Amino acid sequence: MPRSEKYNPHSIEPRWRKTWEESDLYTFTYDQSRENHYALTMFPYPSGNLHIGHWYAFAVPDARARFMRMKGYNVLFPMGFDAFGLPAENAAIKRNVDPARWTYSNIEYMTGQFKRMGTMIDWSKKFATCDPEYYKWNQWFFIQFYKRGLVYKKNGFVNWCPSCNTVLANEQVVDGKCERCGTVVEQKQLEQWFFKITEYADELLNFGDTDMPERVRLMQHNWIGKSVGAEIDFATDAGTVTVFSTRPDTLMGATFLVLAPEHAYVKTLTTPEQQEAVQSYIATAAKMSEIDRQAEGREKTGVWTGSYATHPVTGEKLPIWIADYVLVTYGTGSIMAVPAHDTRDFEFARKFGLSIKEVIRGETEMDVENATEAYSGEGVIVNSGLIDGMQGGKEHIGAVIEKLAEYGVRAKTTYRLRDWLISRQRYWGTPIPMVYCEKCGIQPVPESELPVRLPEDVKFQPTGQSPLTLMDEWKTTTCPCCGGVATRETDTMDTFVDSSWYMYRYLSHDFDTAAFRPEFANFTPDVYTGGIEHAILHLLYSRFWTKAMRDMGLTNVSEPFKILRNQGIILGEDNEKMSKSRGNVIDPDDLVAEYGADTVRAFLMFLAPWEAGGPWSSKGIQGPHKWLGRIWSLYFDEAEGPEENISEAELRYAVHAALKRVTDDLERFSFNTCIAAMMELTNTLVKAKRSPVAQTAAWTDALDIFNRMLAPFVPYIAEEIWSETGHTDSVHVQSWPKYDPAALVKDEIEVVVQVNGKLRGKTLIKSGASQEEVFMAAKSIENVQKFIEGKPLVKEIYVPGKLVNIVVKG
Repeated sequence: MPRSEKYNPHSIEPRWRKTWEESDLYTFTYDQSRENHYALTMFPYPSGNLHIGHWYAFAVPDARARFMRMKGYNVLFPMGFDAFGLPAENAAIKRNVDPARWTYSNIEYMTGQFKRMGTMIDWSKKFATCDPEYYKWNQWFFIQFYKRGLVYKKNGFVNWCPSCNTVLANEQVVDGKCERCGTVVEQKQLEQWFFKITEYADELLNFGDTDMPERVRLMQHNWIGKSVGAEIDFATDAGTVTVFSTRPDTLMGATFLVLAPEHAYVKTLTTPEQQEAVQSYIATAAKMSEIDRQAEGREKTGVWTGSYATHPVTGEKLPIWIADYVLVTYGTGSIMAVPAHDTRDFEFARKFGLSIKEVIRGETEMDVENATEAYSGEGVIVNSGLIDGMQGGKEHIGAVIEKLAEYGVRAKTTYRLRDWLISRQRYWGTPIPMVYCEKCGIQPVPESELPVRLPEDVKFQPTGQSPLTLMDEWKTTTCPCCGGVATRETDTMDTFVDSSWYMYRYLSHDFDTAAFRPEFANFTPDVYTGGIEHAILHLLYSRFWTKAMRDMGLTNVSEPFKILRNQGIILGEDNEKMSKSRGNVIDPDDLVAEYGADTVRAFLMFLAPWEAGGPWSSKGIQGPHKWLGRIWSLYFDEAEGPEENISEAELRYAVHAALKRVTDDLERFSFNTCIAAMMELTNTLVKAKRSPVAQTAAWTDALDIFNRMLAPFVPYIAEEIWSETGHTDSVHVQSWPKYDPAALVKDEIEVVVQVNGKLRGKTLIKSGASQEEVFMAAKSIENVQKFIEGKPLVKEIYVPGKLVNIVVKG
């Protein structure tokens, strides 16, 4: 086809997309003779339509993957779909469609949208986690974990949505309600399957083998929540209540106990007089998520059980309360309250008129009657009998524990991290490969019978129950031990299981004898990109999974990725999060139809630092679109405008300075500064085209370098320019240009000249000029002479290569 006279992305982009696909330009083959590089972006859920956030997540890191390829690496940049989960199930119920058909239809449509982005994704390795060939290995891993003691089943408190009839993760509960249907969530005790992630709690605190942003490390560190302290026993009428405290040095300041509403002893400890109040409080607490119960600044609530505990040292009787800020799933589900030295306990004590006793003294004595806040710092232990005068604080608890050992106080380390509850009472997920036999108990499905497939063409009931619970034919099976009748587990796995190991599967997507080919077991992402919202669950679970696989001998690595980088969020033009209800959603398909994919890519990289994100601007996108038009004109149109005078040295300096900046910034994921540098270079090249330098080899070299610099960012126009300027191969198989340090050494340097600190002129000096020569050049400027002539010289200041300041009197 003939080249368009003006830049026309709608002519260029479909043509090159077809050419790349037909030539398998981006198909990756592992090559031991080359340095292989694995770039991966967190795979998307097949919702049915790409939003601008998908473009931000995929198109921008694509530029860096292309850059690495041009640097000589053999680059894998694959794509899959995180396809199980409630959205598909809800769509099936709402629209009366099969979840599988809905999901695969969305995948097909979104694949086409992704291809229009112009990414170098290798589509030959695509898979979806709802493929039986994939979830078979979820089941295989489950069985291996079960054999190693990393899987168990027990009763546990869960967030339960009575409308969706399923367990919800904490992040799926918003303001105490199901994020999908708005129903008030209940706390319910169910028998559930767990992965023993706590087995790796200490190792998960070690980030030595992976480069992660400090913010992510801190979030994971806090989530794991390692606490060093002591266990202390309090006698009650129901039995011994054991509490964990990170400050056993404050034991003598304990004035009451607080149990979680769900604590096993609450029923026994509640007196008849308090029965009604306690039961009412428990019912209210059951409707709240743990996140809401722990919300900072929330007013404290609670009820007295009517009973007392005995202080292990003093024998004092301490009232036992229940309060929802104590969680049964954390520690022992009970605390000793030391209101003088704990903020939550202080607020609780003040509200209910409970005793406050100072036992740690800082610089001044606490006025407990009039105090407005707790003192949680270090100091000398007071009012504490045998430990009086000792130093209090976390650094000194070992000595305190030793002193109190005769009273049953013992050292203990606990974690906020809890085992991973993976059971889900829904259909669209990986079936848990276990069966129940009255004679043999719980048994794993034989590996030869995997996968346990989801039945097709299921019927969803109005109650929201999983169809699996109602499918007797599917549920009924044979016990692998005795051969008798057995029943299948009807729970499916949490979808975070699907995403915990998927990065190992791409090079084995068609491999049927193992989860992944042994030769690729240690080929993990060199760069992993995705949203900060996955900092805790997905990233923590995938780190656990890799460590478990390592201990099973399946891999030698301890982390699932070498480098992690997070993108920010694209907001609406109103600076609010995009949502249909706000009417501020940006449709990338509309943008491509108007401007082309290259413009959308360039603007997403330019609008803000990638890790920060920022608001969309319908006016702002015009700038990158005009920039691409100027680039087109630079290569194909006649020069217009007044003649310029740019030397070969100046041209080479501009090109190689920009090249160095773009190279360095690509290495550190600073995409917006890359685009800014190339825009500045475009201005210089436009001027150079109107100067005699455009007839030299330096000009030809500049255009070649600029063309290759553009390729990672705007791949379509870069390919078209490369082809139209006489090349028969693709610009995307070219090497990344190397900047010439010699070109960055200027023969002349522009120096700013000030008189008494005020700008009075500029002058060019030769590189390496002496200080005397610099001052002479500065004083020869006519405008400078006007301000120094006839005035006594005080001093002359020279900042090498930048500034001269002449200070005079008068």
